[in-house]
This record gives sequence, C-alpha cells and structure tokens, in this order.
Amino acid sequence: MKRERLDFLADNPHFTKRFAFYVGRRCRQASIRDVAKELKLDWETVKTLEMQYMRAQLKRAGTPGPRAIGIDEISVRKGHSYRIVVSDLVHKRPIWFGGEDRSEASMAAFYDWLGLKKSRQIKLAVMDMWKPFRNVTKNKAPQAAILFDKFHIMRHLGEALDKVRKAEYARLSGKDRRFIKGQKYNLLSRHENLTLEGKRSLKILLAANKRLNTAYVLKEVFGQLWDYGREGWARRFFDNWRASLKWQRLGPYERFADMIDRHWDGIAAYCKPENKVSLGFVEGLNNKIRVFQRRAYGLRDEEYLRLKVLTCMLPPL
Repeated sequence: MKRERLDFLADNPHFTKRFAFYVGRRCRQASIRDVAKELKLDWETVKTLEMQYMRAQLKRAGTPGPRAIGIDEISVRKGHSYRIVVSDLVHKRPIWFGGEDRSEASMAAFYDWLGLKKSRQIKLAVMDMWKPFRNVTKNKAPQAAILFDKFHIMRHLGEALDKVRKAEYARLSGKDRRFIKGQKYNLLSRHENLTLEGKRSLKILLAANKRLNTAYVLKEVFGQLWDYGREGWARRFFDNWRASLKWQRLGPYERFADMIDRHWDGIAAYCKPENKVSLGFVEGLNNKIRVFQRRAYGLRDEEYLRLKVLTCMLPPL
C-alpha cells in the first residue's frame, strides 16, 4: 500500500494546509483551549496545527545573519530553570532559543548553531552583566562590541532604591513609618506612569523623608547617561553623579556606582553612533514572552515554547 502526499494537506491529513494556517493565525491572539472551543476541535489537534503554522513561518523567514544581537534569559519553570533567547536587534525578532541554563556551554551553543562565518559578522552584542555571556561572546565573536542593556542596569538601580526604602522603614518607628509603607511601586515606577493618586502619595513621601527624596531624584536623573553622544561627556556625567553620593549615607547606591565603574566599557559603547540600537526591544520581547507563558499555563512542551518565542515577532502567513 502507498499513500499519496498532497501539497494542500496539513501534517494532519484530516485538514488542509489552508485551514491549519487559519488555526495558527487564531492562536496568535488566543489560547489553544479557546481556539479549540471556538472551532469544536480537540486540544491536541489545535496544538499540532499551530506548530505546523509556526514552522512554516520560520521557514519563510529564512536563516538569520545578524549584525546586532540581544542576549537574555527567560525562566521556563520554578527552581532557576532558564533558557537563553538571542534576538536580531536590526530586524527586531528572536532568532534562537535554547541551552540548558545560563552557563558558558549553553551560550556557546548559540554561536555553534550560527556558525563561525556568521558569528564573525556580528558587530554588536547587547546583554546584561552576566559574566558567562560576556566571556563566550568575547571568545566566539571577538570583533563585536559588548553593550550592557540599559533596562538591566536600571533594574539594579531600582533594587538599590528599594534597599534604601527598607533601611529607612527599619530606622523609623511609629507614625513616621506611615509615609513609607506601601510605597514600593510608586518609588520604583517612572513618574509619568503613575496615577494621580500615586503621584500625590509619592509627593507626600518625598517631602517627609529627605534621604528617600535624594535617592529617588538620583534614580530619575541616572537615566540621562544614555543620552550622551560622546564617551567623555557620559563619563563626566557619571563622575558628577557619583560625587553627589558623598555624605548621603546611601550604601546601596555606592555599591551600584562601583558596579557601573567596573563595567564602564560595556556602557560607554552606546555613545558610538554605530551602536545606537533599540535597547527597549529585548525588554519588550520579555514582556511578550511572559504574556503567552501565562496564556499557556501548565504546558510543558518546550518545543512548542521555542516555536512560540521564535515566531512571536514574525508577520502572519
């Protein structure tokens, strides 16, 4: 017996490829369960058709040859289980998902997949200050400039501000604590993102506590570091910012400043015109990944997650 292969059929012979692509497009906006309920199909059938659609998307996108990459990790389950995501920052799409953890071996797997020739074409690598990522990139793509991601650095500064908030709460007692309690979100958020009530509460807090006021202003001002077009100007700004910490008794900020000083080369790289890329893309991608991780809560198929990550920025078929 022989079964003829027809091009218009999906991988599941009960459905056409056109219908499979329709299911795939619907799954870009809805969960598998919702699409299965809408089309009166089995859950596994919808998942299989969506995976065929995503593989067709990757095939059409072709083999990447990135000039600027963004490197980050995502948590796939509890217990510090991570996978590395590498994005093409020029074409604004993820191109690789893999590894077993955040180790050098897992990072090296990306460059082995990309190949020596294409690895040597990378001009810029944006990452957090995780040492294994930096070491492997220097080894596999020595010509690439390394730039530390602004959003990871600002997250470290936010953590320093929160430590100051906790220290102030522990130092005070009685009624003086009432201004600080419940203000973590208002302190760490950007001022323009706060509601009117949040801005009012923050204003009262900053007027009541001088040390938190100083820490908050320093946190808001530090973002200007990425606005400079020359390294000398950026360094002068940082040195002045660091000097303003004197006599302020802000230990977490002093440790943050020491960390920035140790990693200065990876921050100053952004001053060069050829390194001006969208630093917000990787953070936006992480938010998008978290959305469909919540939508696919309980799904343990890592191949499905890999396809979902790699196709989330690709145009629909």
